[in-house]
Amino acid sequence: MRRRSATPLWRNRPIMAVLVVTAVIALVAAACTPGGGGGDNGATGSYVDIINERGFTDEQVAAALKTYLPSGEWDEYVMFASGGHSGQVIAIGIPSMRILKNIGVFTPEPWQGWGYGNVEQQAVFDAGNVRGNEIRWGDTHHPALSETEGDYDGKLLFINDKANARVALIDLRDWETKQIVKNPVSIVDHGGTFVTPNTEYVIEGGQYANPLGWDYAPLEEYEAKYRGMVTFWKVDRDKARIDESRSFALELPPYWQDLCDSGKKVSEGWIFCNSFNVEMARGKVTDGADFEAGASAGENDYLHVIDLKKAEALYEAGKTTEVDGFPIIPLQTLIDEGVLYFIPEPKSPHGADVTPGGEYIVVSGKLDPHVTIYSFDKIQKAIADKNWEPDRYGVPVLDFDAVKEAQVEVGLGPLHTQFDDKGYAYTSIFLDSVVSRWSLGPPYKEGDEAWKLVGRIPINYNVGHIAAAEGDTVSPDGNYLVSLNKWSIDRFLPPGPLLPQNLQLIDIDQPPINPTVDVGGTDPNGMQLLYDMPLALGEPHYAQIIKADKLEANTFEIYPEIGWDPAKMAVDPDAPVAGNERVERNGNTVEIWMTAIRSHYTPDRIDVKKGDHVIWHITNIDLSKDATHGFALPGYNVTLSLEPGETTTIEFDATESGTFPFYCTEFCSALHLEMAGYFLVEP
Repeated sequence: MRRRSATPLWRNRPIMAVLVVTAVIALVAAACTPGGGGGDNGATGSYVDIINERGFTDEQVAAALKTYLPSGEWDEYVMFASGGHSGQVIAIGIPSMRILKNIGVFTPEPWQGWGYGNVEQQAVFDAGNVRGNEIRWGDTHHPALSETEGDYDGKLLFINDKANARVALIDLRDWETKQIVKNPVSIVDHGGTFVTPNTEYVIEGGQYANPLGWDYAPLEEYEAKYRGMVTFWKVDRDKARIDESRSFALELPPYWQDLCDSGKKVSEGWIFCNSFNVEMARGKVTDGADFEAGASAGENDYLHVIDLKKAEALYEAGKTTEVDGFPIIPLQTLIDEGVLYFIPEPKSPHGADVTPGGEYIVVSGKLDPHVTIYSFDKIQKAIADKNWEPDRYGVPVLDFDAVKEAQVEVGLGPLHTQFDDKGYAYTSIFLDSVVSRWSLGPPYKEGDEAWKLVGRIPINYNVGHIAAAEGDTVSPDGNYLVSLNKWSIDRFLPPGPLLPQNLQLIDIDQPPINPTVDVGGTDPNGMQLLYDMPLALGEPHYAQIIKADKLEANTFEIYPEIGWDPAKMAVDPDAPVAGNERVERNGNTVEIWMTAIRSHYTPDRIDVKKGDHVIWHITNIDLSKDATHGFALPGYNVTLSLEPGETTTIEFDATESGTFPFYCTEFCSALHLEMAGYFLVEP
């Protein structure tokens, strides 16, 4: 019977955090004192010995208590983090910080058999090829959980591949990738993926400008022939797929578009994307300055403000051109129809984050120590009043002072912002290596409490993104925050020169308090560093944290029926089942229907001739939880993972003659080693 981690008392009543920790420390101190009530066990108890021998502080004991889960208990939250150049997504339990799964996405992953022989998986990979070139790696950046009314619903997960401008869809019923789509407009992206509040669209922002369709044009013609883009991939929720036939893109000036966020509640229907290199730097050979200096020469860049409803209407009216068969709304049409506006933003921005109620957009410029907060109402007024001046392409640039709500000084190198349920925002500060906590304005905080820095917590080191518990939804939880740090330096044993990333778990459950009050080790900022987690699976660039119970309500523990095809999320009527196993030859094609069950394959001998085309169907007919079987065929680059009830098909040519044992790769029973057979290829 499963054990579920109950919500701690101190999560329900924040003040209890201080009381619980103080009480534990008091008990330990009493147990360590002669006559302190511990008796024989109190004087020599293992927990006391550990605390004393290792010299733990009050804060360290509190952190351990907050993150420890007894064996068999489950985490409150799951964090889905991008895997960077691993090309994957990493699922991590919170608060334990235990890795639950490394989900295969853009890169073959052998333990799950992802991309090693399965016919339908190969088709998913091939859909992401670039003009016929096989691509089997990716640079995953921004995971996005599907939403309903602005809240995570635990149904789908999207992730982009910056390197090749691709988007993948993961079905959270079985946590497997079902679809990869290649953007035909752009060769590289960064500002994806982000969803609209009801997951009507997945937004993929661009990055480095290029001629649309990435055809050749010299850098000397940059201003005329290079363009930016943002793409709106339509999501079919019923089919759990991106519908490429109903998707479209916008042509933008050749500024380098970056991160996007969707409006919510009062701002629903609007999209906000920041950008950099408004200077249109073209590199040292062309401009005389390298991109680092050239793209940071000006005083501001542009926040892109997009009316998605108008853009969608233009697409449906056919007011598009095509690039490689993909519809794109021309820049001039966007200007003429009032779809696109710009707002000056601090230069080199790397974050555009909408507050839970949609009232404000928070932007950080890496070269400005402030976060700048824009009011959605003021943006709408400036548009209505035509309070703008056109940029060099004719895009209306709204007056900065007319739309700015506030600025808060947070530190050197601000990047990304998340929110809690107490009216506070959290911004990662790259150069200072801290996370800054600051208060929002009305309706979150009023008067002197609004728009002010209230605390900073040091991290190790050089934080990029941060993720708070449901911290970019309409209803953040405010329990935990994870700092995704780029460097770890001295935090862990160095495994050679390539060091792991460092993910640090921070408790943000407490409001800031009077620092003169004795609170038993709780940080007066209301934040406490709980845990350092080394991660050596690639760079976790961005993450989102969802309540675990939302996933539990949706996730299969076994597939619903024997013969389940994960690609179609339905039973395959032709799947092998007990009693219909067989081998059939039709000319030079040999087709096999095989079942797997603890601890044997049926049939366990397959005879073919060299040159035969082999179609091999396998079903795991076990329906016990965790009764996964593997299938490895040495010499033919085939490895599969077959979860309970799953059926799959591999297809290949028997190009090598010889004797090839096949075997189960998952230790499934006491007779696991006997779960084997022979694939015999006659010369």
